[in-house]
Amino acid sequence: MKYKLLGKSGLRVSEICLGTMSFGEDFGWGISQEDSRNIFDAFMEAGGNFIDTANEIYNYGSSEKFLGEFIASNRDCVVLSTKYTDSIPTNDPNRAGNQRKNMVQSLERSLKRLNTDYIDLFWLHSWDFVTPIEEIMRAFDDLVRSGKVLYIGIANAPAWVVSRANTIADLRGWTPFTATQIEYSLVERTAERELIPMAQELGVGIMAWSVLASGILFNGRFADFNNGEQPPPEAVQLNKAGFGEMNNCEFAIASVVQQIAREVGCTPAQVAINWVRSKGIIPILGANKISQLQADLACLDYQLSPEQLRSLNDITNIELGFPHDFLAITKESTFGGMFDKIIT
Repeated sequence: MKYKLLGKSGLRVSEICLGTMSFGEDFGWGISQEDSRNIFDAFMEAGGNFIDTANEIYNYGSSEKFLGEFIASNRDCVVLSTKYTDSIPTNDPNRAGNQRKNMVQSLERSLKRLNTDYIDLFWLHSWDFVTPIEEIMRAFDDLVRSGKVLYIGIANAPAWVVSRANTIADLRGWTPFTATQIEYSLVERTAERELIPMAQELGVGIMAWSVLASGILFNGRFADFNNGEQPPPEAVQLNKAGFGEMNNCEFAIASVVQQIAREVGCTPAQVAINWVRSKGIIPILGANKISQLQADLACLDYQLSPEQLRSLNDITNIELGFPHDFLAITKESTFGGMFDKIIT
């Protein structure tokens, strides 16, 4: 395991982040405390130090409670991140959302469950479209100044929100977002339109969830299915996370992933993870078994060749749309026919 600086900060995080949404069985799925402990220990033994969880939206808080016990003996060696915003159904309108009240109260509950007095990286989990950005950034800055939070991040938000928030923070001397979380995989590349260029331009670290596309790229079980036929009945049930059913395009992608996996002598999951890593993005990996985690971490033992990366890029390319496509075809006039002679 190697380590990366997160965004423009000096924070050293492992090149793989352990996602712990499956820690706990309160929602009727997930894994026991013992199995969670085994996975946590295996990740730490492999050199990992970056852990991602969330408030009660992760198994009614069991994920945080488990982690509070796991990190107790070695808290300072863990880069611990948790999130606020979302909540289980409640009659309290301020129990969810991006506002200061929910931010502060959610943090206090997380600190108790995690049995710690500070969070390394505190995330806004989902943009709510109603809370003023100024309120959010000032509230975050207050938490950082209090010492209860060291760095802040934002997940699942439009690019204009992140860029405006960090611009306001820079102008007012507040703490900016160090990182952003996005859904990103060979199957879901729409973040390339705005979110990834924004993060790269502003120096915001990028972390990706669902890098295996909710299981579509996990083992290539249905990867050989393509040729325009309808997916087999069992395939449409493969996606347990509720983000949609598999389609012919996804089967074609899985087929190329499986072909490259055979060439390399690895698993399709390792191919999918390494493609994300090749973009300079930190993948968040969850696991239900130690064997699954160990297999996924084995992706660190090799890199995909330029030809293999090109094959994966070609089969999964998306249309960037306006204004990107328009600006590409008008580049010559934008530079007065001098683009090739200007060093950038």
